[in-house]
Amino acid sequence: LRTHQWCFILFNVLLFHALLFGADLLEEYFLQSLPLSYTDAKVLEIREKARKLDTDPLKANLSKSYTISSTGACSDQEVFLLVLVCSSPENRTRRNVIRQTWGNVTDTRGYAVLTLFALGKPASVIIQLEINEESQKHRDIIEGSFIDSPETQTQKIVMSMKWAVTFCSQARYILKTNEEMFLSTPSLVGYLLSLTQLEDIYIGRVIHQAVPDRDPESPSFVPISQYPEEFYPDYCSGTAFVVSQDVARKVYVAAKEVPVSVPPDIFVGICAKKAGITPIHSSRFSGEKHIRYNRCCYKFIFTSSNMKEDELFKDWREISDGKDCSL
Repeated sequence: LRTHQWCFILFNVLLFHALLFGADLLEEYFLQSLPLSYTDAKVLEIREKARKLDTDPLKANLSKSYTISSTGACSDQEVFLLVLVCSSPENRTRRNVIRQTWGNVTDTRGYAVLTLFALGKPASVIIQLEINEESQKHRDIIEGSFIDSPETQTQKIVMSMKWAVTFCSQARYILKTNEEMFLSTPSLVGYLLSLTQLEDIYIGRVIHQAVPDRDPESPSFVPISQYPEEFYPDYCSGTAFVVSQDVARKVYVAAKEVPVSVPPDIFVGICAKKAGITPIHSSRFSGEKHIRYNRCCYKFIFTSSNMKEDELFKDWREISDGKDCSL
């Protein structure tokens, strides 16, 4: 190759790495939210209620809230990252795939990781019996006492946060994700360990100025009476986001004042705003995008969406081979 061709190749390599790493460095060191000074009385009230939250009554109402509770899953162990995977009751095969891939990680850098599945009740009695059997075998299912449907996904989020603050209060961070996702647990844990901000952590792919769906024929319709504002507050895509334990408590407290008719990820964003929490953007969360597979890229990103089961097996096996990636 001639000199100008080598220069062109070198320029493209440098440009690729600048785009790949530059955005994340910018977010990590310059765009993280600064500590806020709270003056709004309602914000202060929510934060104080969260700090003093008594979980004993929540434990007492166990049978009313959960069909399957798996209260011993967290026990007394120190959990660094609690992963709550929102799953459909019928998707047992998918849950097994996750258990054999990224959900099988229980320790990263000496820090404990626990993965559980959050479900609503199935309409079928046969499916319920299968879930009971699955729960007895794996001890990793939390099943709410509501019927699982598109309309109850916000309920599932509230149930998940409630379970986390009630039965896993020692978990430092909580990741909410979906069953179609790929998760690079080592990469995410490494990032969380680097954080200097210890409270008010709400990290994901941030969505700005989303507009409420006002179409009465739409399944995601939100009437003005339920949410009158022109735009939703900034929120993290529901495909995957991380909150610190204190944020989970604040979201749970604020949830009592937010209509459950809004989509689940937006619901969390509204609760966060009411509690004075600003979401932190990271481009290493893919949101709803499927990232084209590359071994080193998948070691660096946190999530990729719309993963097929055969892809999960292949990709997880390759990134878990122990080989490092050079710059």
